[in-house]
Amino acid sequence: MAENSSSGGNAGLAFIVGGLVVVVAILAWFLLGRGAAPETKNVDVDVKLPEVSAPAVPGGN
Repeated sequence: MAENSSSGGNAGLAFIVGGLVVVVAILAWFLLGRGAAPETKNVDVDVKLPEVSAPAVPGGN
């Protein structure tokens, strides 16, 4: 007897896997910065605190 083997299921699976690969590639492109260099930020922090004086030390002898 001859066997009929259909390869249609394999073709459908190939399209599904290919589609998933394309979706993952597009998501990675959006999430990883679209191929551009990261922006450099200039952070300048100036902290001004009130001056605190030490308590007076009691005199010795």
